[in-house]
Parts: sequence; structure tokens; C-alpha cells
Amino acid sequence: MNIPREQPPAETPAAGSTEPDVVVGDDGLARPAWAAADPMLRDYYDTEWGMPIRDEAGMYERISLEAFQAGLSWATILRKREAFRAAFDQFDPDAVAAYGDAEVERLLGDASIVRNRAKILATITNARATVALRQKGGLVDFVWSFQPAQTPTPSSIAEVPTQSAESRALAAALRAEGFAFVGPTTMFALMEAVGVIDTHLLAAHRRGSSGVWGL
Repeated sequence: MNIPREQPPAETPAAGSTEPDVVVGDDGLARPAWAAADPMLRDYYDTEWGMPIRDEAGMYERISLEAFQAGLSWATILRKREAFRAAFDQFDPDAVAAYGDAEVERLLGDASIVRNRAKILATITNARATVALRQKGGLVDFVWSFQPAQTPTPSSIAEVPTQSAESRALAAALRAEGFAFVGPTTMFALMEAVGVIDTHLLAAHRRGSSGVWGL
């Protein structure tokens, strides 16, 4: 899920902004500014973002939602998440892989999701690629195989990368396996969201909470 970064691209403060990178909430916990105000984003940050995903459906869902987020805010996608799940059979790769023209038309007519034909087709394509990838160990192990030796250690939002050598390699490898809408920036966001890397700001209360990386 682009997948919010420590600061979603659409909400990055302009140069010279005095908006703080980290905000201490009324509960005494420090969070990045993007997760400090909206209760929905705050809950997502506190309970899910950056925690390890080790199941196929969960990884496929997040790749799918990352694709739908392209060009939009993460909050838009998060608000529609349950609708996406209902529309795409809970992101069951086998079910979505079987979609044909009728399902595409149904999805294009569903106002509760993002009705973008290219993204809908990519979600179906990626379900089929996910099923095929089981012959090579599966999507989860494939994504985690690009875990770097070290994770970023940003003190400020400006220090959070938008892509990396590993995200570029993952994007290329997924495309070679037939996936679509998996560019290096999108895959960096995926790696952040599923715990492959930890880009929580050093001062934020979630830093190191995944158990994958130390503080």
C-alpha cells in the first residue's frame, strides 16, 4: 500500500514548511504527521503498516492496493479497502485469476472502488501471475527474497527514500514473472508496508515494532 510512506507523497510539506515531521499525540506516542490527525490513518499506522506479511492473499492484496493507489492518496484507498475486498473476492488469487470480461464490466460499474480499467486488468493479471509463481516458491518468499542487508534509518521525512536498489530489482523481477503496475517506487512502498524494510522515523513509537529489524 503506497501504501503510506512515512509521509504520503501527496502530502509532503513544501520546501520551507514548518510542519513537524513527528507529532506527539494525546496518548503520549510520537507519530509522523500523516498518521497524527486522521483516526483511520492513525489506526492503520499503529496496528498494521510495516508489520510482516507472510501469507499469499495478504501479499497479493497489498500489491493490488498499491497499484490502485498510484496517482491517488493512500487515505482514498484505505477508505475503500473493504469495498475492494468485497469486489475482488477477498483478494483470493485463484478466484480473481478466473475473472473474465463479465467480471471486468462488473468492476467498472462498481462505484465503491476505483474504476480504472488498466488497474482492474492489472489486478487480474497479477492474480494469474501469483498463481503461476507458486511453481517457484510463491509470491511471499519471492518478495521477501529482496530484503536488503540494512534498512533505512531516517530521522526526518526528507530522509525517507522513495525507491532503492532492492525495489528496482523486485520491480524488474516481478515484471519478468508477468506482473503489472509494479514500478520501483510502488514496490518500495510495498516493502515498507509489509515489513521487508522499516522506514519508521527513528523518533516514532513504531520504529522497530515489526520484529524484523532492530531500532
